[in-house]
Amino acid sequence: MKNVIVIGGGIIGLSSAFYLQQSGCKVTVIDKDNFENNCSYGNAGYVCPSHFIPLAAPGIIWQGFKWMFNPKSPFYVKPSFNKALIDWGLNFAKSATETNVIKSAIPLRDISLLSQHEFEAWNKIPGFEFGYEHKGMLEVFQTEAVAKHAHHTVEKAHQLGLDVSLLDYSELQALEPQAKINAIGALQFKCDAHVYPDKLMKVLKEYLLANGVTFKYGETAASFEKENGAVTKVITNKEAYTADDVVIATGAWSKEIAELVGAKISLMPGRGYSLTLENSIYKVNHPMILAEGRVAITPMDGNKIRFGGTMEVVPTTAKPQYGRIEGVLKAVKDFLPEFDIEKPLQEDIWYGYRPCSADGLPYIGKIKKYNNVVIATGHSMMGLSLGPGTGKLVSQLINREPTSIDIKAFDVERFN
Repeated sequence: MKNVIVIGGGIIGLSSAFYLQQSGCKVTVIDKDNFENNCSYGNAGYVCPSHFIPLAAPGIIWQGFKWMFNPKSPFYVKPSFNKALIDWGLNFAKSATETNVIKSAIPLRDISLLSQHEFEAWNKIPGFEFGYEHKGMLEVFQTEAVAKHAHHTVEKAHQLGLDVSLLDYSELQALEPQAKINAIGALQFKCDAHVYPDKLMKVLKEYLLANGVTFKYGETAASFEKENGAVTKVITNKEAYTADDVVIATGAWSKEIAELVGAKISLMPGRGYSLTLENSIYKVNHPMILAEGRVAITPMDGNKIRFGGTMEVVPTTAKPQYGRIEGVLKAVKDFLPEFDIEKPLQEDIWYGYRPCSADGLPYIGKIKKYNNVVIATGHSMMGLSLGPGTGKLVSQLINREPTSIDIKAFDVERFN
């Protein structure tokens, strides 16, 4: 029986543990906190094959410059002479091309569809209920410029075999009779689904613990023992763990952990914020993205609605800017004029750090220096969506099995 140490208790780490345990491995998961303080909880809950365009796309850099000095803007990079940020920024700039968008589409589609398939399998496990709904998603837009781009998105989506259509205003409003919408149209991604992240993480942890996976709370990987081209022990601030194989799935902290095993990855934390209302008088039927506002809205778990957005490329030590939720709520009011949502108390605002790769594609694979270390991170805003698919691929790599999809595009050390 393989003894696998998984470092990281977010959706990627727990999904990896799920498939590794199913394959017969003995699995220990180490988390630096209590398995609850990560980006897997407060996100929009999208399961989204629609997201086949990576974060590093043409125009994003110029848009970022325009937004940089607006404290409520959707995208912000904290200026710094930090070497990691400079390296990431240079790689991001090189990747923000139409060529990158084209070559990324098929790998992103494939891992998204794999992950969605696995979510649907999870949804059939008795007692494994996490608010999974396959209702599609609406990307709502207000301007002719975005409408023109939407036509191209529909064309690309159809080329990828995805079920996407373009709606005019009347068709959009007919799908959302409970809310007046200020827009001219929308993309309808019938291929998408969503979950309630809080419930998903809770039931996944319970399932793993019930099936023999060991959780180690409040432990940080500090070093690794190596021998004959392999990592033999994971040493934390509390204990040392013997390992046949190691999975590094530490999200926004993965760059530093990867360096301990001699792997360099181009990655920066991207902080996002969200607000969740229970039993709200305001309702929508479908998950939505407000295109010009860069805001996500998701109805969840029957009586909840979540509003989320912003991307702050900042160190994990940076003080949170709770005022950014005002920008999210302003965009909501602009698109949904009847939604009068008061600025929340600071304790009601969630924030978390997404692990952003420099080209918008995740890092999934073995490292060159040690043949028994797999890194799985860099999913940007799609960590939850790609969780089960990534976990399945990690298990296949650990067990030396053919992977369900081609993972060459996710090469861990592709920027070296």
